Amino acid sequence: MSMLTPPGMGGQYRIKGDKYPRMRRPRRRGRIAVGVVASVAALGLIGWGTLQLIDVFTGGGEHASAVGSKSDCSSKASPSPSAADVPEPGQITVNVLNATTRSGLAKQTADELKKRGFKIGSVGNATAAFDKKVTGTGILLGPAASLNTSLPVLATQLSTAERRTAATRKGTDVDLIIGTGFKALTTKKDADKALAALAGPQPTPTSSKKDC
Repeated sequence: MSMLTPPGMGGQYRIKGDKYPRMRRPRRRGRIAVGVVASVAALGLIGWGTLQLIDVFTGGGEHASAVGSKSDCSSKASPSPSAADVPEPGQITVNVLNATTRSGLAKQTADELKKRGFKIGSVGNATAAFDKKVTGTGILLGPAASLNTSLPVLATQLSTAERRTAATRKGTDVDLIIGTGFKALTTKKDADKALAALAGPQPTPTSSKKDC
């Protein structure tokens, strides 16, 4: 009887020989299969969740894309601004005053403004408050109400002039006081463009119908 056979046991329970049975670990095929299934399910859930997020942020489907493209096309063009409430040159009376030492400059400038449609009031030398004291191209002076009406229109004819208003000034006339830096009025071509833009600038579209 082998020493490995417990006392009192024999027959079929008797261990014979000098070889011992090997104890094998249970196979993990079941666990691997379960892990694979769980991984596939997790990936599926992640993919589905990603599609849902994409659908939310894009507005959902081809229909939403089509609707979005139409709205984008309609919003790319800048809205048309309302025309400024400004008078025509023929409604503005301009007093042309010379604050320089050059003689005849006021009359020459007044004649040119008259050709461009402005009404001409007084023409002569500037008052002592401005005479030989205007170093720039000129000063446009008017009542407070002219700040956003007559002065911007007159400024199209001398774009580099300074604009001023006097709260105590009466009437609607405006002054063009010529300074020592004056050489000439703005060219008629540029002045006409400025007038057109002041009366009602056109919108600048950023997309065309082909893009839509």
